[in-house]
Amino acid sequence: MKQNYSKHGIIAFGLIIACGDAMAKFDGSEVLICAPSSYSECTVTGCERVSPEEINAPKFLKVDAKRKIIESVQGGLGRTSKVDHVENVDGKLILQGVEDGVEDIRDGLGYSLAISESTGDMVLSASADRVGFIAFGACTTLPR
Repeated sequence: MKQNYSKHGIIAFGLIIACGDAMAKFDGSEVLICAPSSYSECTVTGCERVSPEEINAPKFLKVDAKRKIIESVQGGLGRTSKVDHVENVDGKLILQGVEDGVEDIRDGLGYSLAISESTGDMVLSASADRVGFIAFGACTTLPR
């Protein structure tokens, strides 16, 4: 038997789905999962797009502003990074910190993660010796 969905039921369902992220809190009050979708590596001679694998970067980040922790969820080295500074500025959640990197390798860097409180869009920037990295992506809240 073929289901006959009412026009109003389909519209209501669409609104529930569309409002799901609109009700999400990107202000640091909830744990977020962020997915960088575009990475670039920049040097003094310019920038080029790179894959997460090329720079050993994670495909997903778990961001817990309350606990001041960012964890790589998939890809990367499976590390946890302590966040040194969290602030809400002009509609953005900003998390900043430093990472020493791999022991005995000169790969330490400073980073800043900016997440739009209204959309969940993210920009991650990191700077090290004569190189910088930037990633664009989006965040969402963990299901409750």
